[in-house]
Amino acid sequence: MRMWSLEKLLFSRCTVALICVSSAAGSVHVSGYEGGHVAVSCPYSEGYEPYEKYLCKNHCGDDDVLIKTTEPNKSKYSIHDDDEKRVFTATISDLSRTDAGKYWCGVTRSGKDIYTEVDLEVAQDSCCERSTKFQSYEESSVSISCPYESEQQNNLKYICRGNQPSTCLEKAIITSDNHQTGQFRLSDDKVSREFTVTITGLTQNNIGSYLCGVRGSTGLDVFSAFELEVKEWCCVRSNKLSGIVGRPVTVQCPYPPKHSDNRKFLCKGDHRNNCTEMVRSQSRFTLQEDVSSSSFLVIITELKAEDAGTYWCGSDSQWSVGNYTKILLSAVLPQQTSTEISTSTEISTITVVEDVGSQSTLLPGKQIKAISHFVVYMVPAVLLTLTFGLLIVYKYQCNKVQGAGANVNRGNAAETEEGIAVSDIYENQAVACSKQGSSKPKSAAQHDDDDDDETQQESVYQNYTSTEDIYTNQIQIEANRR
Repeated sequence: MRMWSLEKLLFSRCTVALICVSSAAGSVHVSGYEGGHVAVSCPYSEGYEPYEKYLCKNHCGDDDVLIKTTEPNKSKYSIHDDDEKRVFTATISDLSRTDAGKYWCGVTRSGKDIYTEVDLEVAQDSCCERSTKFQSYEESSVSISCPYESEQQNNLKYICRGNQPSTCLEKAIITSDNHQTGQFRLSDDKVSREFTVTITGLTQNNIGSYLCGVRGSTGLDVFSAFELEVKEWCCVRSNKLSGIVGRPVTVQCPYPPKHSDNRKFLCKGDHRNNCTEMVRSQSRFTLQEDVSSSSFLVIITELKAEDAGTYWCGSDSQWSVGNYTKILLSAVLPQQTSTEISTSTEISTITVVEDVGSQSTLLPGKQIKAISHFVVYMVPAVLLTLTFGLLIVYKYQCNKVQGAGANVNRGNAAETEEGIAVSDIYENQAVACSKQGSSKPKSAAQHDDDDDDETQQESVYQNYTSTEDIYTNQIQIEANRR
């Protein structure tokens, strides 16, 4: 009974001493998140290096001791003593909401132990009740503003992906200690008490949840959440425009009324993020404002062939959809087609301009050998001329043969045989000529004598080439003379 009373008395004195010591030494505030861990660091005075250290909870009775240096690992608790720094650290893992509360760091000694009060806060590992939504488009940029309290002006700021505050700092994309990392840039305005994170060159990989974090002065860090949506470039306005080389052409660019005071621009390039501004670099390009129609005009005073290509005009340097227009400009030569024809083997060039729909397109020159045109046009002409000449000669010979036949019939009796034979010859010839509509025989007065008749007959035989029957009759005449 006395022993029990003594123990009770010692415990009461210890408890009073613990409260007094803790009040004198102050307290330590630590925090963690459900499922995470927290490390409680407890310093002690010189000379207590070899003494036992422990972590306890509530009144620190025997059943309240959670972990001690003589037994460094127990369940989800562990402890480590760094006697050189005179600090021992107790770690609590797999935190839950029930772990929150008051703890004591203790150093065992004879008489009264030394205690330091510890307040542990355990928060849910998710954030937040509200989330701000931001929307932008691929390859453009977006700026996210994260407010904080005045007492946190000099605290560390950062952002991370996801929705877990417990690991946000260790997985931070960028912090206020490092203002630029890849496509992320952080700027802190301490006057307005907000820091801004700008993300450039957005892609589909940037879609998701983010946390803005501010290191807490005491306790847990302070977070705000936002959602980022990145849309594809699906709805860009695109216009087609065609102009004639050497003549002026006008490009019209509409813009939102709220951009009336913005700087307007027209740039050339296959991609809008890599294009050359034309109004500043080319004197042939002039810009005129048309406020009444919420648009501006760019006039190209003298279009050149190299001006053809892709243009982008707008009034928003952030390239927001609906604030710019894509222009496809084609340059067309005047409607001229030239062809050079030569009888030599030289090659001539033909320039062809085709008009496809409402937009004309200049096609490259086509090379054609001029000799082929010469053959195509000259061969039929030569054949026609030769045919016409043969018909004239043929008709002329037919007339001569018929006239000679009439003289033979009127010859002397001495050559009756020969006359008859010759008459037969011309009779055959007349049959051939009748196919061409031959004329009637001429009178005998047109011929002088029989010798001339024979000479003309021989001439007929020499000049007329399509007369196999004539030669056959001639052979027959020679046979009769013998």
